Amino acid sequence: MAWAVPGAGHLWLRRQQKGIVFLAVIPLMFALGLLLDGRIFPFEPSQPLVALAALADLGIGFVYFVAWMLGLGGGHVVSPTYEYGNTFLIVAGLLNVLVVLDAFDIAMGRK
Repeated sequence: MAWAVPGAGHLWLRRQQKGIVFLAVIPLMFALGLLLDGRIFPFEPSQPLVALAALADLGIGFVYFVAWMLGLGGGHVVSPTYEYGNTFLIVAGLLNVLVVLDAFDIAMGRK
């Protein structure tokens, strides 16, 4: 659940402040990446860097599938904000993975 909904793991562990911040900020970062004409990368095993970017995008969880179903994230290479959009999308996914790992550490009593 922590992966599917950013911040849900912290909310489950009764860390409301952190959970609400993650629930608001990480999807907002992903949405900003889409607004900046970023591309949701496809899984192409023949292109390893594109496949890694796709895995990073997938790190955002449920938001990724919503954007994909709505046909968002096509990206416009000629847009001056294209690379910034890609960066926001990738970083949002990777940040959610770190948030999931943080929630796991809290649940295991390491934090």
